Amino acid sequence: MNYLDFEEPIRLLEEERQRVAQIAESTGISADDTLRSLDEKIRNLTEEIYSRLTPWQKVQVSRHPDRPYVLAYMTALTDNTFIELHGDRNVKDDKAMVGGMGMVDGQPVMFVGQQKGINARMRVIRRFGMANPEGYRKALRLMRLAEKFNIPIVCFIDTPGAYPGLEAEERGQGEAIARNIYEMFGLQVPIVVVIIGEGASGGALGIGVGDRVFMLQYTWYSVISPESCSSILWRSWDYKEKAAEALRLTADDMLALGLVDAVIPEPLGGAHRHPEQAFATVKKYVVEALNELKKIKPEKLVQLRREKFMKMAVYIEE
Repeated sequence: MNYLDFEEPIRLLEEERQRVAQIAESTGISADDTLRSLDEKIRNLTEEIYSRLTPWQKVQVSRHPDRPYVLAYMTALTDNTFIELHGDRNVKDDKAMVGGMGMVDGQPVMFVGQQKGINARMRVIRRFGMANPEGYRKALRLMRLAEKFNIPIVCFIDTPGAYPGLEAEERGQGEAIARNIYEMFGLQVPIVVVIIGEGASGGALGIGVGDRVFMLQYTWYSVISPESCSSILWRSWDYKEKAAEALRLTADDMLALGLVDAVIPEPLGGAHRHPEQAFATVKKYVVEALNELKKIKPEKLVQLRREKFMKMAVYIEE
């Protein structure tokens, strides 16, 4: 288990519990009362720490190395029936953007999302979930395929942004993201979007247009990351905590601003501590949303989706 800096008191208690359990096993002496007491202390301490997380600390939780990634959600929600599809039929298969089909409670669903990679080697191959233009074009190809066969779409967002490399710009990164946003407004099938980690800039928006948009409790959604914001405004990353607070990027902030439809609660200590519980909760929200949306006629669905996003602006007429 990896621990964040503010989780140090939890780490100390859990290590103490582990030592007590090992001593009890090696000596054959019962330590049930001590273990129960330590379990209660760990739970109470975790509740206390996570009840007062700052925006920057929530950003840290969203990036936790043990946090479940996109492919884990896709597999869990489809009861291991997920079939990955590859390629944009133009350049290549972008490993940072994944997608495919699976059955969820008896109905087919098309999944799309960014995959960061589960170890150092895969993170390099998948560029930490930062997609190239061919990734967004692959996502659009899969979404169009879903529309052709009247299959709902579920998008999982977890990216620090679109890939900023020279080759990405040469192949039209901005156009690819803009095209996805434009096309998603017109797709005549239900679209559910779930932010499961980081939701940064156009990299997130490229698959972020949905009839229902949900955020997990310890995730963030913003036009820019706190570090990048700090480097632009203060010419240093040292003000990232101040930037995180000013950006109002947490799930609670997004809900209050009307930019997302609901905040999905995470297990105590975050999704990385109890992934199966997180999967079950996300599945519940997704299934309920799909069951609600499939009752709406396609033309009305598109109209409501456009109206939903058109309301996300504040302007003054003079």
